Amino acid sequence: MSTTHPAHDAVVDLLRRDLDQAEYDEIRELWKAHSIAEDNRDLPGLIATLTDDCVYELVQTGDRWEGHEGAARFYTQLLTAFPDVKFMLTDIVIGPQGVVEQADVEATFAAEWLGQAPTGERVDWKVVIFFPWDRGQRRFKGERVFFDFKGGEIAAQSH
Repeated sequence: MSTTHPAHDAVVDLLRRDLDQAEYDEIRELWKAHSIAEDNRDLPGLIATLTDDCVYELVQTGDRWEGHEGAARFYTQLLTAFPDVKFMLTDIVIGPQGVVEQADVEATFAAEWLGQAPTGERVDWKVVIFFPWDRGQRRFKGERVFFDFKGGEIAAQSH
């Protein structure tokens, strides 16, 4: 007995995508523009890399922010909670499906984040972020973020 699984079928379609050098270069350059805008706290520049219907999702918690307004709220909340946040890239994969990056993150936990009270301490964690590519709109459809907070708690650095 066979059943269809829409998410699986969509992934199979993504796997079948051909990639030409021009599209690879476009995805890579847009990711670089996104990352530079984030580092410079340039919210309009960052939003310009996203589709109108983008979704930001923290997979473990289920928190979601939708559309450009939602993406702006996500970044405003993140940068308020962690004003000196720094992402140190440790791995990256770029393809016709989008970009996957892995990074070590360091920041001062300065304001409430996802219901957790700030500690004022330096914190660190690891993230893997998927930026799905929208081939029609030539933009990212948001970010799907996986992080290693133990039990969702932000732990202070031990060093």
